Parts: sequence; structure tokens; C-alpha cells
Amino acid sequence: MDGAKGAALPLIRHDLGLSYDQVGLLASVPLLLGGFLELPLGVLAGDGRRRRLAILGGGVLFVLTLLAVASARSFAVLLAAFIAFYPASGAFVSLTQAELMDGWPDRQARHMARWDLAGSAGALAGPLLLTAVLAAGGSWRAGFLALALFAGLAWLGSWLRRAPASAGAETEEQQEPGPWTERARETLVAVRTWKTLRWLLLIEVANLLVDVFTGFLALYLVDVVHLPPAVAALAIAIRLGAALAGDAALIAIGERVGDLTVLRVSAAAAALLYPAFLLVPGVVPKLAALAGLSAATATWYPVLQARLYGSLPGRSSVAVTLSSAAGLAGGLGPLAVGLAAQGLGLTWALAGLAVVPVAVLLVPGLPGRGLPGRGLPGRGLPGRGRERPDA
Repeated sequence: MDGAKGAALPLIRHDLGLSYDQVGLLASVPLLLGGFLELPLGVLAGDGRRRRLAILGGGVLFVLTLLAVASARSFAVLLAAFIAFYPASGAFVSLTQAELMDGWPDRQARHMARWDLAGSAGALAGPLLLTAVLAAGGSWRAGFLALALFAGLAWLGSWLRRAPASAGAETEEQQEPGPWTERARETLVAVRTWKTLRWLLLIEVANLLVDVFTGFLALYLVDVVHLPPAVAALAIAIRLGAALAGDAALIAIGERVGDLTVLRVSAAAAALLYPAFLLVPGVVPKLAALAGLSAATATWYPVLQARLYGSLPGRSSVAVTLSSAAGLAGGLGPLAVGLAAQGLGLTWALAGLAVVPVAVLLVPGLPGRGLPGRGLPGRGLPGRGRERPDA
């Protein structure tokens, strides 16, 4: 939905008469409130049959939120739908991702790259679908109705699919999730460990130049560069298509190049390409810089998320909960950009994001020890891969 939402935002803003402040609220409040609702999901769902039911229930809510967006006639209804989307996505998408990480604990980085490739393909399809609907004379509402239909098909596939079983582990029917209090205790201990905490922080910082930037990109191209909405939607598709190419490249080189090397090279490239996108004159050079930037930043999420799971071997539910908690803090990012855009202008607001590649380049190499407290206990689960060496 994110790709379609970013592409449709200029049309939604015009249709509902939204201000930049309200646009910022649409981006940040769902992250904050929806993230709060999603927060206990990993702890309560656990694994096995209970997690399976949570995935299917989240899929139903996922479809309903898309239908609510398509029918929204006011800012309040649209905001409520965006808020509900986050816990729905957390149950339907994040818990499915946790299943994948549990199924192949020794190949998490490679499978995260494949996961992100599939996600990028879906995100690319969103603005392309919207472009096709607009070209056919339809509205952004028709585009979200089509997305709801495709989400329903995805839910059906998830219902028919069996969850992957980890090597040497019990089958899904035999698994019994441990008590939620144990997972809650593990979550509190993990968040005090620098080895885990730094990946959580970097995921949210990096997201400023990924999802947050994408959310404001169409507005920037329409309001600052003065492109028509259809061309801005196409630019979103170019960004997502380049990200798709970056994901494919990560899969191709993942077996030969270390993930942290990929992270540092891509951050260095983004540190040059992002200012170029903002400063270079002309539509074609801007889109070329955007394509290069999108390919570079596409590698960030799979590498950082795989590192987060790798720092918590056998505790994917803890990783889901920590990601939700970090998302609460990350929700302030789009609000800050929206408020800066209202006060300083959208160009200056986006210029502040130039510090993000520097953080991604430097933070993984910072030394650190766990914060005072007990170490994270092992669960002794069979078939778990050896923890990835710390950077």
C-alpha cells in the first residue's frame, strides 16, 4: 500500500483539501498509534499455531483497511484507516517474515533480500496500477479498491500455505508457544544490549530516506518541481523499480560480498546521490539521480533487518516486538518533516535528510557493550544457526 499511497497523496490532498500539517499527521500518527497497537503483537502471538491465526486475522484486517481508505470522505476517516493498517500489516506481514527467519536461521540475510525483492515488486505494482487507473479515467479510490482485491488474493494464498519448519524443529502442529511473560522478559533484556539496539536505531534512521522520503516525494515533485500528478506517480514507479533492481543486485552479490560491505558502499553512494537529486536542474537528471539513490538505499532494510534477527537467534517474536517499539520513535520522523515543510518549505525539510547516509555509514562500526544487566539467555531450541559475528 505504501507505494500507491505515496503516488496518490497529491490527489488525496487535493480531493480532501489537506494541509501539509495534515499530510505529516497522516504519515506520523499511524506510525505512532498504529505502532503502539502493534507493540505487543510479537510477544502475544509467539510462534506455532497461535502465530498462524494472528497472521490470518491480520490479513482480514489488512483488506478491510484498504476498503476504508477507498471510501474515506474526510481526514478523520482516512487517518483511522491508516492507523488500522499498521497493526494489520504487523500481523499479516511482520509475523510472516518472522516465520521465514525461523525457517532458515543460517541464511537470514539472503532470504531477507528475497523478501525485500518481493516487497519491492509489490510496492512497484502499486503506483503502476494507480498510473493505469488514472490513464483509464479512474480515480485514486478505484486504485485502492483494486489493491484490496489483490490483498484478498494474497490472504487466500497465505491461508492455503503451510508455514516453513525450522531445521530440526518440531512441526507446526507440535509446537507450543512459550509463556508470553518469558518473551516479554527477553524483550526487556534485548533492548538493553547495544548489539541489538544499534540495528533497531539504524533501521528507523535509514527509513527516513526510504519510506519517509517516498511518502513526500510525489508532493515534492508536484509542489516544488511542478510536475503533473501523473508524472509524479510515474516518478514513484521509477523509484520503486530502481529499488527492485537494487534488491535483485543484493541477492546476486550476497554470497560473494559481506553484508556490511554492501551497507557501507551503498551509504557512501547515497551520500552523493541524494544532494544531487535535490540540486541538479531538469526533470531527467533528477529522475536519474533518484533511480541511483533508490537502488543504493534498497539494500539497507534487508541487511539491517537480517542483522537484527541475527542478534536474536531463536527469538524472532522478540525481534517483531522490538521493531514495533522502534517504529513508535520512528513515527516522529514524518511528522518532523511535515512540520518543517510547513514552516521552512518542502525543499529545506527534505534537505535535512542528507545526514541519514552518514549515520548508516558510521554507526555500524561504532564499538559498544551491552548496557548493564544480564545477558540475553539462549532458548536452547534445536536447529538454530550460530549467531552472526558482531561487526
